[in-house]
Amino acid sequence: MINDKYYRRRFVISGIAIGVVLVYIIRLFYLQIIDQSTKDQADNNALVKQTIYPSRGLIYDRNGELLVFNQPIYEITMVMRDMGKEWDTTAFCKSLQINRAEFDERIADIKDKRKNRGYSRWTPQVFMSQLKKEDIAVLQEELFLFPGIQIRKRTLRDYTYKAAAHVLGSVGEVNQNDLDRDAYYARGDYSGRDGLEKTYEQQLRGEKGVEVLMRDARGRIQGSYHDGELDRTAVAGTDLHTTLDIQLQMLAEELLEGKIGSAVAIEPATGEILALASNPAWNPKVLVGKERSKNYTALLQDPTKPLMNRATQATYPPGSTFKTIQALVCLEQGGITPNTLYPCSGPQSTPIKCTHHHGSPVALDRAIEQSCNPYFWCAFRDLLQKDGYGKDNEDFRHRYELWRNDVMSFGLGQRFTDTDLNEQSSGSIPSTKLFDKAYGKTGWKAITIRSLSIGQGEILATPLQLANQAAAIANEGYYISPHLNKNDSMRIHRHDLPIRKRHFEVVKDGMHRVMVYGTGRHYAIDSLNMAGKTGTAQNPHGKDHAIFIGFAPVENPKIAVAVVVENAGFGATWACPVATMMMEQYLTGEVKRRDLRKRIGSAVLNESVKKW
Repeated sequence: MINDKYYRRRFVISGIAIGVVLVYIIRLFYLQIIDQSTKDQADNNALVKQTIYPSRGLIYDRNGELLVFNQPIYEITMVMRDMGKEWDTTAFCKSLQINRAEFDERIADIKDKRKNRGYSRWTPQVFMSQLKKEDIAVLQEELFLFPGIQIRKRTLRDYTYKAAAHVLGSVGEVNQNDLDRDAYYARGDYSGRDGLEKTYEQQLRGEKGVEVLMRDARGRIQGSYHDGELDRTAVAGTDLHTTLDIQLQMLAEELLEGKIGSAVAIEPATGEILALASNPAWNPKVLVGKERSKNYTALLQDPTKPLMNRATQATYPPGSTFKTIQALVCLEQGGITPNTLYPCSGPQSTPIKCTHHHGSPVALDRAIEQSCNPYFWCAFRDLLQKDGYGKDNEDFRHRYELWRNDVMSFGLGQRFTDTDLNEQSSGSIPSTKLFDKAYGKTGWKAITIRSLSIGQGEILATPLQLANQAAAIANEGYYISPHLNKNDSMRIHRHDLPIRKRHFEVVKDGMHRVMVYGTGRHYAIDSLNMAGKTGTAQNPHGKDHAIFIGFAPVENPKIAVAVVVENAGFGATWACPVATMMMEQYLTGEVKRRDLRKRIGSAVLNESVKKW
């Protein structure tokens, strides 16, 4: 045995040496096999990966009319690492016809990590975008003089018609939230920002391709890498076929010019939206290209709020159009029968007066025809008091909740959640909690909430909900959730109402009488056999809103319509003619009442509405 105190130290030293070697081996394994960043840097020295952007899917209307297509544009990117000291900035600016100050400002923005959190000297950064072919013609010929510069072909949206801006939506540059949420996007990419472009972004955008090129030590492109074995072809986006009828959409927008309001048309049997017009609107072309940011800011600052889709986001008291639902719920829950009679003293009626004299007593069909306020107040009162008030108002409050649930079954007071319409308001059908909070559980009776009986008070609905209400009545007890994708199988999205079919006959008859004898008779077309209900919604902020709902033909409804014209007064004066012309257009292919079309379309009810 060796008795050397240093003998054992050689094992320690050997262990340390072996440990160091192992650390190096593990580190090299990590860098070369697991961590690709070093390899990527090496590849970036020799290879250039150019993104190939796919064509965005086209958008069509229900009849195959092309609504949205693509036009070619270009963008200039630069890799800062490849731009050497001898890079000729003056020549570059001259080729693009920009000055040095603009160049310096753009470079500063690129390098500012507060504005450009994805900045890297090794990756392409967007210098200029949305350029036309003539803008880059000179640079394209001199590109070899500017290492690090690439010209990428992109596409921008273009539009066949100056209509349906709210429905179609727009495409804009992605923001940091998009980059964080979806690895598909890189800085400078575009995505749908609203409307159908946003809803169907993944379908429309397609899949990017890539072309891998080799470059020499001086950064000059030498050709495709390994004959393109790493290249990936771009896959174009899938086309979208919508339910819109563009001719009907354009008519609705024409008739709403100079007014604030909206018009919605639905095919009752399918829930397909035929038209979804909101005014003020804009030509969709104004949110395309270099001017998008400036125009969007101007739209945002417009006091008439053109960016708001009033068809799905604005809420109004439904007024007398609500009487159709009131009738159905009261019939179903046994508050009235079709033969129930109530007296009416015209404008002298209390606690709710009628707007005119029409004879008394009145039954349900004539009450709908004549829009008799006292009738629907009495029906509402008798339904809610059917079981009495009970201890601490419990029986009355329970009966109110039953009434509310049946009303909401028509799609009121809630958003349509099984649809492709994202930008919606829910409206309001007030709950017992609301009234309990305001009056206490025992402090409110039928008389307290009497305004609800005629669609006023706390009840609010969107034009989309009103059109769906008309569709549900046309279908005699069900609706398919309103939607815009023609290829989407929405039949499973059927909502059956808790109202028996036999109750719809008298209500539909009353709505037909409105168009024959009542407030809608002046704008009805006998050959189309229309059903409708006008409404005048009280507005505490100004003149009342004009409302109309209806459908045609009565026997086999093909179209249900709702129209709201803000601050226009009576529904029969403005909303009704707009709706009946829309029915005429859809069912016959043209509006023969040319004088009426010209009068309504040229009327300016709001001077502040700007034409974009």
